[in-house]
Amino acid sequence: MDRKKEVLQEVVIKFAGDSGDGMQLTGSQFTNNTALLGIDLATFPDFPAEIRAPQGTLPGVSGYQLRFSSDMVYTPGDECDVLVAMNAAALKVNLKALKKGGKIIANTDGFDAKNLRLANYTDGISPLDDNSLGNYEVIKMDVTKMTREALKDITMGTKEKDRAKNMFVLGFLYWMYNRDMDNTIQFITEKFGKKPEILESNIRALKAGYHYGDTTETFGTTYTVGKARMKSGTYRSVMGNQALAYGLIAFSQKSGLPLFLGTYPITPASDILHELSRHKDFGIRTFQAEDEIAGISAAIGASYGGSLGVTTTSGPGMALKTEAMGLAVMLEIPLVIIDVQRGGPSTGLPTKTEQSDLLQAYYGRNGECPMPVIAASSPSDCFDAVFEACRISTQHMTPVIFLSDGYIANGAEPWRFPQSADLPEVPVHFKKELNEGEEKYQPYLRNEKLVRPWVIPGTPGMEYRMGGLEKQHITGNVSYDPENHQFMVKIREEKVEKVAENIPEQQLDSGPEKGALLVLGWGSTYGAIKSAVAELQSRGYAVSHAHIRHLRPFPKNLGALIRNFEQVLIPEINNGQLIKIIRDKYLVDAKGYNKIMGVPITKGELTRVMKEMLD
Repeated sequence: MDRKKEVLQEVVIKFAGDSGDGMQLTGSQFTNNTALLGIDLATFPDFPAEIRAPQGTLPGVSGYQLRFSSDMVYTPGDECDVLVAMNAAALKVNLKALKKGGKIIANTDGFDAKNLRLANYTDGISPLDDNSLGNYEVIKMDVTKMTREALKDITMGTKEKDRAKNMFVLGFLYWMYNRDMDNTIQFITEKFGKKPEILESNIRALKAGYHYGDTTETFGTTYTVGKARMKSGTYRSVMGNQALAYGLIAFSQKSGLPLFLGTYPITPASDILHELSRHKDFGIRTFQAEDEIAGISAAIGASYGGSLGVTTTSGPGMALKTEAMGLAVMLEIPLVIIDVQRGGPSTGLPTKTEQSDLLQAYYGRNGECPMPVIAASSPSDCFDAVFEACRISTQHMTPVIFLSDGYIANGAEPWRFPQSADLPEVPVHFKKELNEGEEKYQPYLRNEKLVRPWVIPGTPGMEYRMGGLEKQHITGNVSYDPENHQFMVKIREEKVEKVAENIPEQQLDSGPEKGALLVLGWGSTYGAIKSAVAELQSRGYAVSHAHIRHLRPFPKNLGALIRNFEQVLIPEINNGQLIKIIRDKYLVDAKGYNKIMGVPITKGELTRVMKEMLD
């Protein structure tokens, strides 16, 4: 059959269905396949909050959005070109994000009377039949029926066979976009090699979907997206939590410090525990504690004992860990607290993204309790950013808060990963003996960075007292003296501020050094800001972009950089948190753009807001 082949610059696909339809697996396999071809990409997994929401309902829809392009990609896309809808609810939830003229691949079995009723369609009228989708190209496929037909010779129950229908859809899309199935067949073989029936059913369904596209005359066109023009090097697809775990391992190897993770599972941070637990060959120790407090307390004990203590959590867990964070500040020992932010307050939106913990990271502890704060800007940036957080923590003897969020943690992108030789050595020194003229070990005697020594318990002649009560300057004895307390509060704050002398100055990501508008961002808004700024720059607007990794303390030149611009815009996925800090510290009339819907800010939104400010 003679097929038309069309070359596209980019495609955005949204896979959507019930949480049991395997849309996350389908999306991740298509992502891995895309990455192997050298095509740039960005993803946005969209999980339902319920562990197992009622089938067919709107709250139970699970989605996975993937944008792949022959150009550089920084966001998963504002609108979709293709929507895979496994049932009526998936169509209803996601139709608003589909471009006019886009393709809908609809599993007709998911649009029966029951599914239509559960999705709240009027009187059970199917949108596939009532002409309401006239602005779209609708491809109707009875995926369920064709999957069962492909597996009719396999002695499995109907329910088990239906679990392979996501592979049928994946196979069809591989055909549509001229892909090879080998990497997915290898994945299935490795995953289900000891379960021959499940292995065979998935591979057979995958091939059936591919051959359905290849042999059906309905589909006249296949599509190809070319390789992206990226820097030369070896790439792999990586998710934020994966890159973060690898960054921790890399720092452990480069510093020579054993890594200890004390944590309690919480969405969306749990995958860090899962990933680190697979790497015991690097001397990694993971401890799943009974609660959040036990997790951080164990990590503090590990740091006291000469390891790099790390704990992971999300917003509600941060609240529980605050007393122990204060203890780590008082002890002045290294500790990395990783907060993968989600929607709040309370349990809030457990599977949705938000940047709502910045003020908690700054101020959310009793007493004067300052800590450095570092934020990652993308999935691959988690590696470098957490490496930096560990460096600051160990070189400045302070706990450090590392901020990621659900969008970064679960998103994926190609990563040009570094070689071990490219990473800096991070010398860590333990005090092992008294200095000349020192009669007794003084645990709070500081160096020029105001950093106290790190001593492993049991070192001869280095015994000292620890605890949460205020310390006397130099000796470390318990002190209730008012003047001493004020001095220690001030010196702990100054120690954190001195971190600014040991971090890079703030650079512009793009744009002129002076101009009409600076867009100042942090965290996961990076991709949307970069894309929107680039579009306006191409139209001749004087707009610049700076993205802050070091949120506390700020780089020394940040204030001067900000004052070079007539206007400052700070987009955030919260109700305005960085903007409060920037206004307070630099007394600038910054403007905010805030979105609190559990989803990322889009390029289109920012482009519109920036243009209004500039015009």
